[in-house]
Amino acid sequence: MVSVPAVVIAAPASGSGKTTVATGLMGALRAAGHRVAPFKVGPDYIDPGYHSLATGLPGRNLDAVMVGADRIGPLFRHGSAGCDIAVVEGVMGLFDGKIDPSGAGDASAEGSTASVASMLGAPVVLVVDARGHSQSLAAVLHGFSTFDSSVRIGGVILNRVGSPRHEEVLRHACDRVGIPVLGVLPRMSELAVPSRHLGLITAVEHGQSAGAAVDAMATLVAEHVDLDALRALAASSVSSAAWNPADEVGAPVSETPVVAIAGGPAFTFGYAEHVELLRAAGADVTVFDPLTDGLPAGTAGVVVPGGFPEEHAEQLASNERLLADIRRTAAAGMPIHAECAGLLYLSRSLDGHAMAGVIDVDACFSASLTLGYRDAAALHDSVLFPAGARVTGHEFHRTMLVDVADENPTAAWGWRNPSRAARKNVVREGFVHGNVHASYLHTHPAGIPESVARFVAACARFASRD
Repeated sequence: MVSVPAVVIAAPASGSGKTTVATGLMGALRAAGHRVAPFKVGPDYIDPGYHSLATGLPGRNLDAVMVGADRIGPLFRHGSAGCDIAVVEGVMGLFDGKIDPSGAGDASAEGSTASVASMLGAPVVLVVDARGHSQSLAAVLHGFSTFDSSVRIGGVILNRVGSPRHEEVLRHACDRVGIPVLGVLPRMSELAVPSRHLGLITAVEHGQSAGAAVDAMATLVAEHVDLDALRALAASSVSSAAWNPADEVGAPVSETPVVAIAGGPAFTFGYAEHVELLRAAGADVTVFDPLTDGLPAGTAGVVVPGGFPEEHAEQLASNERLLADIRRTAAAGMPIHAECAGLLYLSRSLDGHAMAGVIDVDACFSASLTLGYRDAAALHDSVLFPAGARVTGHEFHRTMLVDVADENPTAAWGWRNPSRAARKNVVREGFVHGNVHASYLHTHPAGIPESVARFVAACARFASRD
């Protein structure tokens, strides 16, 4: 089967307008009658929500660090099945990815947009913030197009262009290095999507305004980008078979345990493949909103993913019945998988508001951002991992736990932090508490499908006992 043609939307640096162009392109192509597969490079949870609004399909991530390079092609084939074009939004600058402390490594960092484009055999469209650029843009484009021979810059979209004269100068610069201009977008501040401490406000929280923003992006791109030229440029060369969740988890459990996933405005960080793996493993997946709902009937396991509970702490605290049910079922041995925001929800309190109290810690908003990949080892057996299992996860939060000792005896994970002194560079993070696994570390289930099968099996045992 021929791989679906794709374009990768990248930029020289963050803040160049990738999300506006990629989301607008998805919406414009859909409006033109195409079935568009949306992807985001890296561990971002917010942009895929806007991609989903633009295309009507689940936004998916291509994170070679967390799932492994060998799964990028299969996941692309899975997510683009039935589509006629794919749009892949990059992360940070084109060659930015996991930082190698040694400073060595390939030209394109591990997990970078450039490396993923190379794996897909897809051309890169470079979005350049034109403010402050003139003839020297030619040198920038020359550098990006020659830095890594495995990456092909197929065209450029000039963003935030100030005037017709500015456009003329920039077009001459692009002609000088032989890179076609696929579009020229004017400066339009009204397209800005509201943001907060971890990036854009999620599409779920932004409500109807998110749909209006996506429509405006699509209109802008349709008016100022040559869609025919972009479609003609699209290509990919993935030859591997599509990823199949059933193959990843093996035979499903004989029972059908109900696994409840927290959703709604407070818990929006998750991967589409997680639900697919849970169902393939035999779970009956249902979503509930901790702001207003109780636990679904027959729940045998709970997943509380990442999100922004700090923005909704008062309302979460007001749903006392659900908090009591979570506390009671955790004490009874129900499997609970909590990541980042989920950890905060299981704490005693968050910014002074009472939470579930499953984990004996308090949490609060922090002035500093914790961000980066972690190569971690499981320190204890849990409903997700056997002790000693190794994963690569990602931290992304601006909250902290209060007075948690480094020697935490029930820590879920351990990893080395090279920035610490040698004798104190081991980080112990998270909690394993009965059948509860709670941690700041985000993992991608497609990279560790055995953890999903293990969790569903634990839920089935709990349901059978109950």
